[in-house]
Amino acid sequence: MKLEELWLEYQSALRAFLLKRVADPDDVEDLLQEVLIKTHQSLSEIRSATSVKSWLFQVANRAMIDFYRHKAKANALLDEKLWFEQDEMSIQQEFSTCVAPFVSALPEEHAELLTAIDLQGESQKDYANKQGVSYSTLKSRVQKSRKLLKDIFEDCCHFSVDKQGNIIDYQPKNGKCDGC
Repeated sequence: MKLEELWLEYQSALRAFLLKRVADPDDVEDLLQEVLIKTHQSLSEIRSATSVKSWLFQVANRAMIDFYRHKAKANALLDEKLWFEQDEMSIQQEFSTCVAPFVSALPEEHAELLTAIDLQGESQKDYANKQGVSYSTLKSRVQKSRKLLKDIFEDCCHFSVDKQGNIIDYQPKNGKCDGC
């Protein structure tokens, strides 16, 4: 089958298929061009003339999916550049330097627990099994250790938080941040 004949037969059906799924007619024309190029490159690999139509629509569908993926990535990069580019360190980055010294300032059993679970990423169930304690007991100890760590941070600074409890601003308390 020749490319010109194939394209004359299916071009309008492919255009209609894409127009139902892509709003901008210019984007549809670009996608049709991609389908034509892929058809030109791969037409010799098609063995059966009966499978050409379904193959063409699969190519068009994949081209459309790639188009939306590319568009989503471009928008995400644009959003990231516009909204999240900061020359200053974020609050989380600023406090990340304080976590390890503050954890080590905790009593040894609490420091070991938070180091293993929160800093090294060990699961609470695995840690409970390793220590020979029940999972519910360990969860209580983790909560208590995190509360102690929070108290150390609050001794250091006044925090402003949003509705979800995320830190949005802080003010250091004078002379109280020795470990950070």
